[in-house]
Amino acid sequence: MNAPTFEGRTTWELLADGLRHDAPVQQGQGLQHLFGGLQRPECVLTHASGNLFMSDRRGGVLKVSPDGQQQLIGASKLLPNGIAMQRDGGFLIANLGDGGGVWRIAPDGVASPWMTSVDGRTIDRVNFVMNDATDRVWVCISAVDGSDRYPLNNASGTILLRDASGTRVVADGLHYTNECRVSLDGRYMYVNETFGRRTSRMKIEKNGDLTHRETIATFADGDFPDGLTLDSEGGVWVVCVGSNRVYRIAPDGVCQTIIDDADGATAQRLEAAFADGTLDRPLLSAARGRRLSNITCLAFGGADLRTAYMGCLAGDSLATFRSPVAGLAPVHWNWP
Repeated sequence: MNAPTFEGRTTWELLADGLRHDAPVQQGQGLQHLFGGLQRPECVLTHASGNLFMSDRRGGVLKVSPDGQQQLIGASKLLPNGIAMQRDGGFLIANLGDGGGVWRIAPDGVASPWMTSVDGRTIDRVNFVMNDATDRVWVCISAVDGSDRYPLNNASGTILLRDASGTRVVADGLHYTNECRVSLDGRYMYVNETFGRRTSRMKIEKNGDLTHRETIATFADGDFPDGLTLDSEGGVWVVCVGSNRVYRIAPDGVCQTIIDDADGATAQRLEAAFADGTLDRPLLSAARGRRLSNITCLAFGGADLRTAYMGCLAGDSLATFRSPVAGLAPVHWNWP
């Protein structure tokens, strides 16, 4: 795919220019912040109704309507990280807090365990959970060691699958599994390996097993790939926690920098801690950019799916910008 050019500049270059930390913000353009009072909106879901749903540190899911009204669905001792909508209006919650597991929050806000073990082993902290178009549920476990001291050199991450035949491990040996996404044609799974500092792609076999792992992008210099989403042209968008950078991996494999909001001193501090093995959850979670508050995910929404919303760890609002290409509609886009 070749991006159209404007006087020698591609649409992606023009977008990146408009998102620079020193770029003037004009109405409807550039990087803006929406809402306020959010509490750890690490994961964001969009919907055709215009409603946004995001994880909330109070142990539930926050619904934000197009007019900005906020409603907390559920409150518990959970620490929601990734969230996935269900057809009845409930949510699955990847619990990053004590006890781990995947929990369900019903439409009335009641929380109950949904997946707490696999193959006889208790599931510790869970990073991400996702539905696909065939009603399968994919769950990302970052590492066997779920403590705040990251296992930087231990590739023990897994991906679990729950389908009609049960729950099982379908991929292992991942270097700190983070967000994952299924391609539009359903043939491939993309996944970020945070401390492997790469985005990988695997083939989805008929039984759901993930095979033929390959690296499609690698990262360095304070980048730790976290959030991941896909666009309608086959692009893969990667959000790097800590560095506050966003990349787009084009179908031809070219990696384009969309946002670079890294604070130089912070990026260097994270890089040094990673190199000497002392990088831990509190240090990475507290990192901030120049304008962004440690972004962790990106979700396309709006009527044309060209408005990008970015969740974060260290802020109380959502950063947003307009994209020249539409995102893929999530599977729950038109659910009631």
